[in-house]
Amino acid sequence: MITLKPEPLTKASFAPFGDVIEIEGAQHFPINQGFAERFNDLARVDVGEVNISIVTAKVRPKPIGLKLMERHPLGSQIFYPLQDRPWLVVVCVEPQDSKSFRVFRATGRQGINYARNTWHFPLLVLEDGSRFLVVDRKGPGNNLQEVKIDEIRLDVP
Repeated sequence: MITLKPEPLTKASFAPFGDVIEIEGAQHFPINQGFAERFNDLARVDVGEVNISIVTAKVRPKPIGLKLMERHPLGSQIFYPLQDRPWLVVVCVEPQDSKSFRVFRATGRQGINYARNTWHFPLLVLEDGSRFLVVDRKGPGNNLQEVKIDEIRLDVP
């Protein structure tokens, strides 16, 4: 059995899988007569008709075993935390190749945008009741593919 250890989430390390959504380093300018700052172009949304929702997640029992991966062939999918709580992001290039798996530790000020067709594990939080704003596709067609995998264990403190 392979064990994965989290690495920091950065724009460069996550680029093959989508976008990291954070204000550090983003274009910005004042709005609302200078009482607010707008940070632009944080992610490339690829969904067609947009669904915006809020998800509340629970901590999975430890040790965390990955037994499936999923992807969305019809559009991208954004998860942005609504609390300043760290969380984990697990992605891979090929679900049957354990060497292609990566796990990232996101800060509570970083969201992600999974690019269309990016294999990933479902939402993985470190504190019960963690809330996320989710932006994804709605409409006809099956936008979820799941595949079972040989279990991979996450080394999460």
